[in-house]
Amino acid sequence: MSRRCELTGKPVQYGNSVSHANNKTRRRWVPNLCAVSLLSDALGRTVHLRISAHALRTVEHRGGLDAFFLKSSNEELSVKALRLKKDIAKAKAAKVAAAPAAA
Repeated sequence: MSRRCELTGKPVQYGNSVSHANNKTRRRWVPNLCAVSLLSDALGRTVHLRISAHALRTVEHRGGLDAFFLKSSNEELSVKALRLKKDIAKAKAAKVAAAPAAA
């Protein structure tokens, strides 16, 4: 399991700790990953993801998981998130197609 956010693609970053005496030692910054269960309105179920705290705030800001996937680009999403985005798009299309038939 890699230390990468499944929604935003935020990876581990590497750099140097620099002391007052200008000594440089390698260090790494890991993203604040949280294992969360998010509700998808289109799918009608919860989805388990490992995302950063920043991505969780972004999901809430955009109005939920479905709205986040509508506004996100495919390049930054993981394989699991791309599959979810595709499933949500299919579910929304099926719901729209079924709505005129019911009316």
